[in-house]
Amino acid sequence: MSATLTPRPLSQPAGHRAARHGLFSLGLARIGFEIKLYFRSTDTVFFTFLFPFIMLGIFTAAFSAQGNIGTDPDGSGGISVGAYYLPGMLAAGMLLSGLQNLAIDIAGEKGDGTLKRLGGTPLSPLSYFIGKIGQVLVTGILQAVLLLIVARFVFDIALPTEPEKWVTFAWVFLLGVITCAFLGIALSALPRSGRSASAVVIPIVLVLQFISGVYLQFNALPEWMQNVAGLFPLKWMAQGMRAVFLPEGFAAQEQNGAWELGLVAIALLIWLVVGLVGSRLTFRWIRKDA
Repeated sequence: MSATLTPRPLSQPAGHRAARHGLFSLGLARIGFEIKLYFRSTDTVFFTFLFPFIMLGIFTAAFSAQGNIGTDPDGSGGISVGAYYLPGMLAAGMLLSGLQNLAIDIAGEKGDGTLKRLGGTPLSPLSYFIGKIGQVLVTGILQAVLLLIVARFVFDIALPTEPEKWVTFAWVFLLGVITCAFLGIALSALPRSGRSASAVVIPIVLVLQFISGVYLQFNALPEWMQNVAGLFPLKWMAQGMRAVFLPEGFAAQEQNGAWELGLVAIALLIWLVVGLVGSRLTFRWIRKDA
């Protein structure tokens, strides 16, 4: 009597599902480890976590005597210097926490042999990425919350009350931080050693901040410089933050006279894909030329 063979349903093997679950579990476990390492490094905390606070305080103290920005011809209206620079400091914090921090940190781990040792363990690049990106998200959120608290209660900067403004803040922030994190992983392949990482990465970050409307009023920059800034994500992150925290009248000072939040989303999504692909193609536990 012949047995009837019942075809098995087409589904992912249990072993593959368990392996994938293990990759995510290990990545989530590394988030706490990465956060501890972050706050144990005083130079990292200073240059990526506290730097926006310091710069906001410097700009507020240095330029407040010049009066409000965007005042009417009769001298009324406008916003304080601190309120004007707050969106740029938030965008800069996202760039520093994601791109600068990860690029220097991962390059250093390559240089001191940490990645080589991790490459000999069951840790996969995916789990490693989850740990790094999770650390950037947690520290970036903490930084943004503290910066907003300082802005409100120390510098007396009025924050938005409209719910739709905070929805915009949420998606610009999350998209920007994740984009910067992937770009930081990809950029970590550029320095040839851990010692040269700061010298390679920090100038890039500084130039982007100056041409993207973080330290200088964007509408005061030459048009060619605005066009160059538009090729990079920081300009769009800063523009998205200005749409949240500046009055609607300031939209006329943007390059095209509007906040263009749709273009902000498209630009950041494009750079997110670039960072994701670049990080996966360039990441190595050991440099090829090592």
